[in-house]
Amino acid sequence: MSCVTGSLAFGALSISPKSTFTSLSRSKLSINCSAGGTVAEPQAVGAAEPLLLTAVRGENVERPPVWLMRQAGRYMKSYMTLCEKHPSFRERSENVDLVVEISLQPWKVFKPDGVILFSDILTPLSGMNIPFDIVKGKGPIIFSPLREAADVAQVREFVPEVSVPYVGEALNILRKEVNNEAAVLGFVGAPFTLASYCVEGGSSKHFSKIKRLAFSKPKILHALLQKFTDSMAKYIKYQADNGAQAVQIFDSWATELSPVDFEEFSLPYLKQIVDSVKETHPHLPLILYASGSGGLLERLPLTGVDVVSLDWTVDMAEGRRRLGPNVAVQGNIDPGVLFGSKEFITSRIHDTVKKAGRGKHILNLGHGIVVGTPEENVAHFFEVAKSLRY
Repeated sequence: MSCVTGSLAFGALSISPKSTFTSLSRSKLSINCSAGGTVAEPQAVGAAEPLLLTAVRGENVERPPVWLMRQAGRYMKSYMTLCEKHPSFRERSENVDLVVEISLQPWKVFKPDGVILFSDILTPLSGMNIPFDIVKGKGPIIFSPLREAADVAQVREFVPEVSVPYVGEALNILRKEVNNEAAVLGFVGAPFTLASYCVEGGSSKHFSKIKRLAFSKPKILHALLQKFTDSMAKYIKYQADNGAQAVQIFDSWATELSPVDFEEFSLPYLKQIVDSVKETHPHLPLILYASGSGGLLERLPLTGVDVVSLDWTVDMAEGRRRLGPNVAVQGNIDPGVLFGSKEFITSRIHDTVKKAGRGKHILNLGHGIVVGTPEENVAHFFEVAKSLRY
């Protein structure tokens, strides 16, 4: 049975068959073999700080931390079984018990270095007076698209503790369950990406409606972007106050903009969010992901984020050079690599980590895992990644 995947629902993934590997000497990395049982590398319970946070700050670490974008639901059998009992994505992502259970599925199997909240970037919309649903086979649907000034005027201020209390409750539980053995990650949608869904009425191929608004009635779009900016800054702080140790910002549709339009309709609002969060939570790592961002790469650090997550269309070594030394990097293996042989997967992991260099790197895919990815290949990915040593 297939399951609704939502608009942009992300998470750490894991699985655990047996594998053994050999070292690739040319990459100057070693792989310490761990055969049998659950694919995991246990840390001391209640460790002082998760590896992911240490790596982001640029401190000395023995290997890059690893987690994968897309929630456990993409292909894991345990999630699919849960979907049969709870077919509504909204129910799964808005019920505390289900959110915690799904978020912990990969943690219990694999112990990744990042445990991300099971949610969706559209979750805040109901609390902003923007009715929506996520429908199986169709994805997100905005019932009343926002295209006029009067529509934007009806958008309310987002109050997380009132509108999404289950998010705070779930994060608190996750922090206790994970107990600092991994970083608990939250996430939000960026203003332009949220606006794109709300103006288009859902997903889009050409983004003609939001571009029509941007280029013919920019004041209306700017008003909407400002409301999302204020709300997402508040939402990040709420997540941090309830247990999130890092927060990823997804601006997936900003790369539909030309550089000059990105500088008007995305960049200043991202910077506002970062500046606002850093005023109250100066040590909270913020990660920015925008798929297809190769043409905008030099502009992304201008937002002030701590980590830029690269997609696979950018060579990791080139991405490092273009981003500069002051920002950490995440990524960026092509999700399609996980359909290859185990030897091929191993080689690509080594290549990516070598190009990223030592430190300030979170190993991840360049996008979310693709539906149908063999579970044993994901297991191999994690075991190789956890066995790496600089």
